[in-house]
Amino acid sequence: MSLTDILSPSDIAAALRDCQAPDSFSPKKFFQISGMSKKSSSQLKEIFRILDNDQSGFIEEDELKYFLQRFECGARVLTSSETKTFLAAADHDGDGKIGAEGIDSFNDFTETLE
Repeated sequence: MSLTDILSPSDIAAALRDCQAPDSFSPKKFFQISGMSKKSSSQLKEIFRILDNDQSGFIEEDELKYFLQRFECGARVLTSSETKTFLAAADHDGDGKIGAEGIDSFNDFTETLE
């Protein structure tokens, strides 16, 4: 399964266009524009699985900086500041990664990230 099986390619493209400039990425806005904020728990779980590149059950900082590239190969890498802000918002237990309960984290992002 790929992200375009869950999200509209045109919505993904619009979300990527919105954050082309360095330090312009807003997780909440990206989730809204891409349509992730409207997906079911099972769909978000599948998105988490796809984004968890090493299939460890966690999304670590090294994976998170390539977040946009998981949606489109030519997309930019998140800046260090964007990555740290995104991780801080999603890392509920402070271990430096988004946990295997990623579905809960993703549901939380869609409601609370700025």
